[in-house]
Amino acid sequence: MTQTGSTDLSRRRLLGIFAAGLVAAAPTYSNAFGFLRGAGDIRRVRMYSGRTGESLDTIYWIDGKYISESLKEINHFMRDVRSGTVHKIDPRTLDIMAAAHRMMDVSEPYMLLSGYRSPKTNATLRASSRGVARNSLHMQGQAADLRLKSRSVSQMAKAAEACASGGVGRYSRSNFVHMDCGPVRSWGG
Repeated sequence: MTQTGSTDLSRRRLLGIFAAGLVAAAPTYSNAFGFLRGAGDIRRVRMYSGRTGESLDTIYWIDGKYISESLKEINHFMRDVRSGTVHKIDPRTLDIMAAAHRMMDVSEPYMLLSGYRSPKTNATLRASSRGVARNSLHMQGQAADLRLKSRSVSQMAKAAEACASGGVGRYSRSNFVHMDCGPVRSWGG
């Protein structure tokens, strides 16, 4: 049994109060952006891929503007590795990922399990798993399946849900969280 120190409890309470206040104030995409405002108008995403061995650490937003070169790099990194197809990743998904990462106060990069999926890849995965949606937002470049070694599925999902900016799926058995910029909703356990 793990004991939680008073520092962790205080941090959790503070994050909970902060998140609850923001969620109640305006449950829109602006929540994810609001969590990032304290970053000095800089947004950063850090990931690695267990499938390709690649890693990414890039600032994709500075002073109110997305950086097109960084977005292209992210598009390539989050490509469908099965087909090699590169697709534009919706920056709103990146904002949710970055905001959740910042809220969890971790330095560890996300492990990207799935970013963009071609329709063919999605159909193949759907044939072998009932957890794959027919019209998955992965096929539109609007979703990511992510894992952190230092945080539980529950902790990751709570951080993403606090953004109130899209869909959050808990996949506890497979140890990952789905984050997307679609309608606000949640599922899984």
